[in-house]
Amino acid sequence: MIMDTVTLIAPAKINLHLEIRGLREDGYHELHTLFYPVDMPCDLIKIEPAPDNDFYIRCPDNPDLETTSNLIYKAWKAYGTATGFKPGVFVTLTKRIPMGGGLGGGSSNAATMLKWLNDEAGDAALVPDELLSLGAAIGADVPFFLMNAPAWAGGIGEKLEPADVDLSDKTLVIACPAIHVDTPWAFRAWDEKNGSPQAPESLTSQPSGSKNPSPVSPPDMRNDFEPVVFDEFPTLREIKEKLLAAGAEFAAMSGSGAALFGIYPTRESAMSAALALESEGIEIFTVDCR
Repeated sequence: MIMDTVTLIAPAKINLHLEIRGLREDGYHELHTLFYPVDMPCDLIKIEPAPDNDFYIRCPDNPDLETTSNLIYKAWKAYGTATGFKPGVFVTLTKRIPMGGGLGGGSSNAATMLKWLNDEAGDAALVPDELLSLGAAIGADVPFFLMNAPAWAGGIGEKLEPADVDLSDKTLVIACPAIHVDTPWAFRAWDEKNGSPQAPESLTSQPSGSKNPSPVSPPDMRNDFEPVVFDEFPTLREIKEKLLAAGAEFAAMSGSGAALFGIYPTRESAMSAALALESEGIEIFTVDCR
């Protein structure tokens, strides 16, 4: 049924702002967050035709991902159920986005697979709103990766509004220490510290702000996970302080961690900070903002 072998790029994201507004009745947390797409780090998804209408996945660097719990498989299965288009594929996943880093690798993988399937589906292809709804059923961050542009997100992260954020003259330094932060643990720790406040009913609608929110500025940037995560992993606090000391205009943790980022005014200042952290054995990505 398919086509030529292709290799797809699944990008990452950072959270320029992450506010936890309480625990919802359904057990999820109400969020108000600003997603920003970044080109690096990225995962690579190689898709080859399979001889039957089945799904096979291989991840040489992490065999634990070679299961039906992988979001790439869930995206393939959900798309086939929704549209009837279910080509046989052999997927080779090269992981470059650290797991447990708060950079959205799994959701990006799912969105990348969905977009590819939709491009190949011909008359069975879904319209954009249908594809976004399908993505949201797979994971809260998947719709953002389908959109792949700066966005304010509400709900559990699935309600999106385009964000007018221009960092095009800045350079990011993304630090990925060898620490895994479990997201469910981070939410539980936040609940314990903050008394599990209930999210106001009004917050389950659209994110706050207008259709054309103003560009974000450093005073607006925050991450509500930082106090509890930094208490458990003090090394992450130290990395944030080093990013700031090296000249970052702003630095924060992304998602529930453990990745951190600094925003630098020039590429030269970013490279200087990157080299200093790399000398300590921390994996670093330097990214020119879009």
